[in-house]
Amino acid sequence: MALSLSAATAVALGVLAAPAASGTGRPDPARPDLVRRNLVQQGLDALVRTDGVPAALATVRGRDGGVRHYTAGVADLATGARVPVDGQVRIGSNTKTFTAVVVLQLVGEGKVDLDAPVDTYLPGLVRGDGIDGRRITVRQLLQHTSGLPDYEGLIDEASLRDRYFEPRDLLDIALRQKQQFAPGERFGYSSTGYVLAGLVVQRVTGRPLAEEIDRRVVRPLGLRHTYFPAVGDRTIREPHPKGYRKDTAGPLQDFTELDPSAGWAAGQMISTDSDLNRFFSELLAGHLLPPAQLAQMRTTVPVGTTGMASGLGIFRRPLSCGGVYWGHGGDIPGYETRGGVTEDGRAVTIAVTTVPADYEVTRRLEGVVDTALCR
Repeated sequence: MALSLSAATAVALGVLAAPAASGTGRPDPARPDLVRRNLVQQGLDALVRTDGVPAALATVRGRDGGVRHYTAGVADLATGARVPVDGQVRIGSNTKTFTAVVVLQLVGEGKVDLDAPVDTYLPGLVRGDGIDGRRITVRQLLQHTSGLPDYEGLIDEASLRDRYFEPRDLLDIALRQKQQFAPGERFGYSSTGYVLAGLVVQRVTGRPLAEEIDRRVVRPLGLRHTYFPAVGDRTIREPHPKGYRKDTAGPLQDFTELDPSAGWAAGQMISTDSDLNRFFSELLAGHLLPPAQLAQMRTTVPVGTTGMASGLGIFRRPLSCGGVYWGHGGDIPGYETRGGVTEDGRAVTIAVTTVPADYEVTRRLEGVVDTALCR
């Protein structure tokens, strides 16, 4: 999901994975691995000390395949508890990539046609002011080029703690709005398209989306800490830092337990940094999709003038050191995640335990991702 919140108040620093350094207290330039570790840790420390996120967690895999975990801040503002290394977090819109993989597997099986109208699978469902499911394709749902209005900004965040949404509830919210632009005209981020993609999966397979994601993606990859919360499950199962939300005024509030159903196919899942690194790495390595469908996923359209490009459930972003990385990212009240993988096997995922109101904080978080992948 992409629901924005206000910035957190600065909290005490708590580091579990301190980087090695040379005898002078500075990273040894002759050891680029130590330089990277130091800079990643410094980046997380700054997110806590300067930008006020309660906690930050990162997992980085280098070119040599070595994995290193980092933490900063505290897991619980009330108790000062240490941040669990590689703890579980709500991953928000990273869920979209899981949904897209299932749709593309169905394409490979000949059960879904990317260029068929949505009405082929959900007849008569997608109708509204300028909205017509006979003119919107499955590909456009996955690539955010459908022109469908996004329901997310129309939901009161505070209600997410307790309210359960059926997928049709989310569609009803969106379809009361006008079509944003002609299908295929340009990029326009919309979680509404992923709710429809999830419904396509259920219609074609006759099974719940959560079950198909588990059967087709989570279990084959051995993602032991990744799951799609069941209806009514407001908790996070395994060790995790608490997530926090802040209204316009007032202190940070513990928002760890909430009903994530407003995310559904677009943002409901829970995972860890390590599991997300594995998921995106295995996906890009061709272990989840046939070559033709992976090529379709990696075929992109520009995201405005940002330098980013949108594939089918995945984004391509430039690196400051040259080249690109592939991933998604996600926000849901309490947690923000950013990261991705490169063609040569580097991977990083970073999570923080509030969604900053100031997007410059998110930019700095993305800067730490760039640092981890470039060093």
